[in-house]
Amino acid sequence: MGLYRKILDYSLTRLVRRGAFTVIWPDGSRSEYGGAPGFRAGIAIKDERTLKRLALNPALALGEAYMDGTLEPLDGTIHDVLSVLMDNQNHVRLPILTVAEKARLALRPILQANNALRARRNVAHHYDLNGRLYSLFLDRDRQYSCAYFTSDDMTLEAAQLAKKRHIAAKLKLDRPDLEVLDIGCGWGGMALTLAREFGARVTGITLSAEQLAAARARAAEEGLAERVSFELMDYRAMRRPFDRIVSVGMFEHVGAPNYLTFFKTVKTCLKPDGVALIHSIGRFDGPGATNPWIAKYIFPGGYSPALSEVLGPVEKAGLKTTDIEILRLHYAKTLSHWRRRFAANRDTIATIYDERFCRMFEFYLSGSELAFRLADHMNFQIQLVRDQHALPLTRDYMAEAERQAARLTPAAE
Repeated sequence: MGLYRKILDYSLTRLVRRGAFTVIWPDGSRSEYGGAPGFRAGIAIKDERTLKRLALNPALALGEAYMDGTLEPLDGTIHDVLSVLMDNQNHVRLPILTVAEKARLALRPILQANNALRARRNVAHHYDLNGRLYSLFLDRDRQYSCAYFTSDDMTLEAAQLAKKRHIAAKLKLDRPDLEVLDIGCGWGGMALTLAREFGARVTGITLSAEQLAAARARAAEEGLAERVSFELMDYRAMRRPFDRIVSVGMFEHVGAPNYLTFFKTVKTCLKPDGVALIHSIGRFDGPGATNPWIAKYIFPGGYSPALSEVLGPVEKAGLKTTDIEILRLHYAKTLSHWRRRFAANRDTIATIYDERFCRMFEFYLSGSELAFRLADHMNFQIQLVRDQHALPLTRDYMAEAERQAARLTPAAE
C-alpha cells in the first residue's frame, strides 16, 4: 500500500463512524469503512494523482476530482457521498482538516480583504454568469437567498414571497413613500416587492452588471421605474440618507475585515429614526474559515460569520440591535428545491456551459444544502436602529404586517 493510500485510508478509518463508505482504489481493490446505521455511499478513485491530492488536501481535491471526472460516486450521486462525509465530519475532526482550517483562519485578513476592486471581481465571478442559468433553478422572482417556509409543503415561490414579506415586516414600512436602500439588490425582486406591495421608493445597488441590466428591465416592464432605481455601486460609495436599509444575502461577501466599515456605512446612510435589516448566512459554532473549494470556484472572498463576529462591529459603529432571528434549516429546504430544479434542467444547462460546470454546480448545491442540514450553518436576520425609540416595544407589529400583506395579495403558487 502506497503512502498516499495509507494516509487516506487512515483518515477514512477515523472519520466514518456513522453510516458506511466504500472506496474503489485506482488499482481496482476495494475498502469498506464504517457500517453503523446512517447514510451509505462510495467513490471510485480513477488515478494515483487524484489519490495523492485527496490524501493531502481533501477539502479542495474532493470537489475538483468530481468536476474532472477522476472521482465517481458508486451506485448513487455526489449528494450521497457528501452526506456520509459531512455527517461524520460533524462528529469527528480530522487533524489534516483542522490544521488546514486554522491556516485559512489565520489568512482571513488577506483572503477576505475585499476592497472595492476585488469585491467587483468577486461578484462578477459568480453573479455575472449567463442569466438564463439562474432562471433554470431559482424561483420566478430569482431570489438567490434563503426562503422562509411557514409550512413544510410550501412551494419555492410561496416561500420566497413569504421571506420578502417577513423582512418587510421587520422594516416597519408603515407609511408610503419611505426611501429604502437595498444593498446587494440581486435581480431586483426585493426592491420591486417593497415598491409594489408597500409603496416604498427603493434604490438598489449591486456590483453585478448582469443583475443590474436585468433589474432595470424588470422595473421598466412592471411600470415601477418611477419608484425603483438600480445603480452599479459599491456600498462604501453610498452616502445618501434613507428611511430604511435592507440587505439580503450580500453580507456574506463583505469579508470579516470590512464589517466595521459596512456597519459604519449603514449608520451613515440611516436616518435618525430609520430601521435596517441585515439577512445573512451565519454559523452556529463560532468563527471559522470558508471551505477552500467554495472560495476558489463559487464565492471568492466570501465568508459566513458567527454572530460573535458581527455584533462587535455593530456596537462599534454606534448602531443598536433591536431584534435577532435565527432561521434554522430554511436554507437547507431552499437548496433542496434548487438542487432538484437544477437536476431537472441539467441537459439544458450543459448546453449553456459544459459537463464540468454542471458537476461544479451539483457539488456546490449539495455541499451547501448539507452544510445547513448536517453541519453548523444557519441564517440570521438582525434588525438595527440608531435610536431605540424608532420601533414599538413589542414584536406584534411584525406579525400584523405579515398578516396584512397576506390578505392584500395571495401567496405565489
